[in-house]
Order: sequence, then C-alpha cells, then structure tokens
Amino acid sequence: MKTKWGRDLNPDAVLQEYPRPQLVRDRYINLNGYWEYSISAAAEKPAEFDGHILVPFSPEAELSSVNRILMPNETLWYRRLISIPEGFFIGRLLLHFGAVDQIAAVYLNGEFAGKHVGGFLPFTIDLTALWKSGQENVLVVRVQDGTDTSWHTRGKQKIKRGGIWYTPQSGIWQTVWMESVPADYIQGLRICPDFDASQVEITVQAEAAFPCEVEGAGSTVSGVTNQPLILKLDAFEAWTPETPTLYPITVRMGQDQAQSYFGMRKFSVETDSEGVPRFYLNNQPIFQSGLLDQGYYSDGMLTAPADEALIADIQLAKEMGFNMLRKHIKVEPLRWYYHCDRLGMLVWQDMPNGGEKYSNLLITMPVVIAPRLRDNRYKLFGRKSQEGREQFLRELDEMLALLHNQTSIAVWVPFNEGWGQFDARQVSDHVRQQDLSRPIDATSGWYDQQCGDFFSSHVYFKKYRFKKDDGQRAVVLSEFGGYNFRIQGHAFNQKDFGYKRFTDQKAFETALKKLYADQIQPAVAQGLAAAIYTQLSDVEDELNGLITYDREVCKLPPAFFREINQALYKQFREESSKGK
Repeated sequence: MKTKWGRDLNPDAVLQEYPRPQLVRDRYINLNGYWEYSISAAAEKPAEFDGHILVPFSPEAELSSVNRILMPNETLWYRRLISIPEGFFIGRLLLHFGAVDQIAAVYLNGEFAGKHVGGFLPFTIDLTALWKSGQENVLVVRVQDGTDTSWHTRGKQKIKRGGIWYTPQSGIWQTVWMESVPADYIQGLRICPDFDASQVEITVQAEAAFPCEVEGAGSTVSGVTNQPLILKLDAFEAWTPETPTLYPITVRMGQDQAQSYFGMRKFSVETDSEGVPRFYLNNQPIFQSGLLDQGYYSDGMLTAPADEALIADIQLAKEMGFNMLRKHIKVEPLRWYYHCDRLGMLVWQDMPNGGEKYSNLLITMPVVIAPRLRDNRYKLFGRKSQEGREQFLRELDEMLALLHNQTSIAVWVPFNEGWGQFDARQVSDHVRQQDLSRPIDATSGWYDQQCGDFFSSHVYFKKYRFKKDDGQRAVVLSEFGGYNFRIQGHAFNQKDFGYKRFTDQKAFETALKKLYADQIQPAVAQGLAAAIYTQLSDVEDELNGLITYDREVCKLPPAFFREINQALYKQFREESSKGK
C-alpha cells in the first residue's frame, strides 16, 4: 500500500536532502540507493548476495523491494562499492549512518571499521585509515536484530505483530552519507538559548582545544573549542508555534566551517497566580493540544518515503490547530525535527522502549485499574538484565545529546506505560542532569513514581476526570481518544484496533465533539496543562488516526479540529489570566 510519494519515488534519488540541518557542510556524498544484500543463517559473510535492496528502507518495507522479515537468528548483509570524486578528500573521510536496527558492524575493504548498538540512533565511522585512494572501495555492513526476543531497544516492533505492536524492521532505515573534513574538525555543537538573559551559549565541540568563532544575529564571538561562547542579542523575536523564528549561525574552527541555527525560547513548569501548575513557554502559560505521532508509513514503515512526507504530517497537524506532536517511541531523522523547528510545532520526545518480554497483565491492566507498583522490581517490568539497563541509559544519553539543539523539543519522555520501565526517579534525575532546560514526563501513562514535572495519565475506556497532583506537578492527559474509523481501500488489512469503533462519518464527528466538550474542556478549566489525542495517522491494525496509513484520506476536514482547538486555547487564556 503505497503513499503518493512512494509511487513517485526515483530509486536513483532517494531522500537526497542534507540529513543534518544543525551542522551543515557543503562537502558530502549521499549513499542512498540500491545496495547488494543477503540474509544468512550465520554470521559468516555469504559467498553470494541475494539481490538488491533500496537503502534506506528496511527489508521488511515495501519500498525496499525485498519484503522479508529478518528473524532474530539471521544476519543481514549489505555491500556497496563506493568512491569519491577527485579533490573531495581534504583530511578525513567520515561515514555517517542515520540509524541501523539493531546491531551493526561495518567493514571497509575487508577490514573491520567500527560497530554500533542501538537501532534508533546515528553513528559515525572514520574511514580515513582504511580508505584506498584512486579506486572503488568495498563497504560491507553486517546487521543483527533480536527485535523483541532480547532486551535491546526495539520500540513498537514485535515478531508477532498485532494491535499496538507493529511489523518488525531491521537494518539501515535512515540516510547513509559520507563527508570529508579537515584533520581537525568541528565534531558537534551544543546550543543553549538563555531567553531571560537575551543570549545564547554555544559550545563548539572538537577533539582538543582549538581557536574558534561563531557568527550570527549580527555579531561574532571568538573563543576556544569545548568551552562555552556567549552570543549576546540586542533584541530578538521569540520562537513560538505562531512565530517560529530561527537565527542562522556560521561556526569556524581552523580550516573547518559549518552552518547551524538556533531559536530563542524557554520551557518551564510554573504555578500561576491561582496556584495552578502550568506549562510555560517564554514565561507565558500555554495550553498544549497535541497528537500522538508514531512516525510510520505504509510503504516505508519507519522511513518516510520522502522529505515532503515528513513536512505534510506536521503541516496537517498545524492546519488542524494542534500546537504539539508527541513523537511516540521513535527517534526520527534529524530533518523531521528541523521541520518542526521551522514550521512551529512543539515536540514531546519519547525514548524508545526496550527490555525483556513484557507481562501482558502488567502493561494492559492499568487501562482499567491503576495499580501502584515500584519500578525497582526489575523482573516484573522486564528489566532483570543489568547489561540491558546500562545500555538503555547509554542510548538515552545519545538521544539527549543528539536532539539537544532542536528548538521545538519541549519535553523529554523516558518511559511509557511501564514498557521496560525501571528506576524512573533515578532516570528522571539523570535526564535532568543532562538537560536543565526542558521539563520531564517521567512515566507517561501509569506506574507513576512521583517524579518528573507531570502527573501523566492515559485514559481510553472510561471518562477522564481531572485530579490535581498531590506533589504539585502539572497535570497532563498524555494519551486519550483513539477512536477507530475505517476508510475502505486505505486500511492495512481487515483487522481493526481502536478504543471505540465508528462506521459512520457523522457519528465519528459527533463523538469527537462530545469527547472534547464533556471531558477536555472541563479539565482545562480545572487546570489541565496538555492533552494528546491518539493519533495522527493509522498504523497497521490501528485505525484510530485522523489520516489513513497511506496518507491519502484525511478522515475529518482540518477545520473540524481547528475549531475545537481554538475553543480550547480561548478557554485556557481566560482561565490562566484569572487573578492577574
């Protein structure tokens, strides 16, 4: 079932956009396209390859041209000949992978080049020492993926898919690219806007201390790498969903130069004049009305078939009047966050889950009854492996570092519904140590450990009733709704999953209006800080999206939800201004 972008896909020009908008150089080679592949029952390199796979689509995705699930006892191999044009090499040759699920080993010309564990995060390998100049080089990638048979991070993938669990995917699923940099180069940036002080702190990261400078917002500041540089702003326009102003910057270090950007905004949770804890943007209370966004596509699955597909989802949510997307159990390619930055869409970012096999009772019982359990009971929560817990924290740190500079990310969400949850108090403190600038939804849904900045509920099968948090945290409804409405000819199969099923358009619209009028609007009046409807799009059996899985049919005119959201924002403004 292809999207319109999948139908128009040119295999010779797949996802050609520069993949890292926060650190842009003009010297790079995109390696997306057809690679040789093979699936073997052993870890030894196959004598022959099975055929061709279209990178960066996983073999399970329709657009890959393979359409086969990699099983946990199998090994997926990739091979491609690569070369560089004359004059391209200027010191070092770096190979970048946007994401490879789950464990990847990389070889160049038969020599081991590097390894990475973690299926949702990028990694870079320096090929300089192994590169053979003046000829084609042989690049081989070996991938193994235990999906839900191990404790590794897997998100919503499951060998036996169904309901809220989706077809497993493996291998390369984000852009592969090379760039050449000087021997001493800018390895990264850490950008920290200080809204109240009218300045931004920028740290240029490198292997050692080198002179560097940052130019932007009409001034230039010089310093040394790995130490903060302060760029002061005489005046600035605040970043908001309505005014998503971004400021470009140029960073220089020796022979290296890169482009980036920042937005001036501040996120916090504070009590208003009436003592109600609320979410604040730029020192002003704001109600966040959002959608759960899984980031799956009918033809590319984890991988959007085109950059325009990423943009279309965000723009549709904005047209509907939503000001926030909760990126659910997935880390997107960096271009998705860039589009949220420039279009003006707040983001709640989930950490993908892992752990051993989950107890069905543990993760489904709280839908009806909310038991209180301590999450240091590792075996019960599927976290008995210490190695697995340590790996989760390493990947959490990678995600926090990767996405720190994104203007739009407003909230971190380490755990969801008890899926592989452990030590949420300590993990929440750990996240806080890495990033003081964003609130934390420590345990979205249930198994609250009285930590983080929110009391976070998921409500589907009963009426939502607002309840203040005893610990004076802000109260959020981080999932609700999930109404099922099938559009014939645009569904994954004949199975349906949703929390309330409708077969009539009018009944569907009436139920949604009633849901917001009877449950969300009264809660906003009582102090609800955010509400996240499930969900943006259908995904496989889940037919509870506002748009179909193939992105062909919007089940409701955008104006329908825009009217609902405008009413919510108006009511919130009236409530939050009381006592002023």
